[in-house]
Amino acid sequence: MTQESENTLKVGRQAFVYFQHGLETGDWNQFLDMLTEDFTFWFPMGKFHGLNVGKERAQEFFQYVTQAFHPGLKLTSLDRVTSNETTVVFEFRDEGMLFGEPYKNRVAVSFDIRGDKICSYREYFGSDGKSN
Repeated sequence: MTQESENTLKVGRQAFVYFQHGLETGDWNQFLDMLTEDFTFWFPMGKFHGLNVGKERAQEFFQYVTQAFHPGLKLTSLDRVTSNETTVVFEFRDEGMLFGEPYKNRVAVSFDIRGDKICSYREYFGSDGKSN
């Protein structure tokens, strides 16, 4: 593994700790502090569907996540971490309440790393919300 790959994995793992904390508590400050000013993210559905640009837009998105999954979303397992020189992908399972209804899903999130910051985020999910 190259030094760049090792750094990418290290930064990605720290970001994921902050990401998980945000999901569970609604406190996204540490995660948001890791984003570049030109941060972009892609989300597969809803009002944030498609490509979104900017740290402010990311803050709106993660506030929305906190509202949707009140009182918090719990990760039940981290199934796989894959990385290369620029990207880290985390595959996990989570559960909680989505607008007051029981929710479970399998999710993959991808962080693109530049230096010690996240410059891009992509999220994918596709289970029926009931499966493990």
